[in-house]
Amino acid sequence: MKVISVDIAARTDIGKRRESNEDAFLVFRMGRFLERIQSSISEAELGSHYEESGYVMAVADGMGGAAAGEVASREALVEAFRLILRSPKWLLTLNDPTTRESEIQAFFDRTKIYVAGMHAALLRHGQSDPSKAGMGTTLTVAYSLGLDLFVVHVGDSRAYLYRDGTLRHMTRDHTVAQTLADSGMIAQEGVAAHPQRHVLTQVVGGHGGWLRCDTHHQRLKPGDSVIVCTDGLTGPVPDEDIARVLGGAASSDSACASLVGLALDRGAGDNVTVIVARYSGESSE
Repeated sequence: MKVISVDIAARTDIGKRRESNEDAFLVFRMGRFLERIQSSISEAELGSHYEESGYVMAVADGMGGAAAGEVASREALVEAFRLILRSPKWLLTLNDPTTRESEIQAFFDRTKIYVAGMHAALLRHGQSDPSKAGMGTTLTVAYSLGLDLFVVHVGDSRAYLYRDGTLRHMTRDHTVAQTLADSGMIAQEGVAAHPQRHVLTQVVGGHGGWLRCDTHHQRLKPGDSVIVCTDGLTGPVPDEDIARVLGGAASSDSACASLVGLALDRGAGDNVTVIVARYSGESSE
């Protein structure tokens, strides 16, 4: 069978102009296992160790003034962690073709409940502390299970797929400028320089209201890389430079270091956070 190996690294930096880091990130490996301790049945028949695991990668870019942005991004990820731990079901295998599609849909249904819980938690925090009123955060999460990748997205942090030398967006920015481009009012090429490119139309927390959460499912291939990052990277570093760094990096850690360094070299007006995961396949009995 095919065993998938994942090389993951992450880095964050305050940047050149900020007084605090309002970005937050997490990388977790989650799974279940069976390990043989003793049995009257031979190891050849039962084996000795079975394991299924997945990788969670998330970034959050907080906003709200004073320390509210830093609180919002951190609290959103802490609440996500609590919700995941309390969940009675984790998606850890998609090997049964008869249940695969229903399992994927059920996973996205649960994920939307998690995001709604994070949204409500930030609103409660803002209501209980007037100094944090209106605080919110972007949220971009990638969860990989073997070669299945799931992405959950709110705001203007991003997830990318790097494959065969080409960098592809897996998320769409929830900004006024991107909305104008989607409606045909401005060209897509004009989004990066538009004065409302950083004005968010969707945010976890904030001032409440209806929250739209985008979800995506992508089948990976060995050799792919997944990048999850805040706009502190994508603002000063265009896609072609991100692709160039990924193509030349020897590891995920060196890719993260190079990408953060490139953003800092170009002024890094915002906090910079990058997660890189590289997927490779190895034949195994």
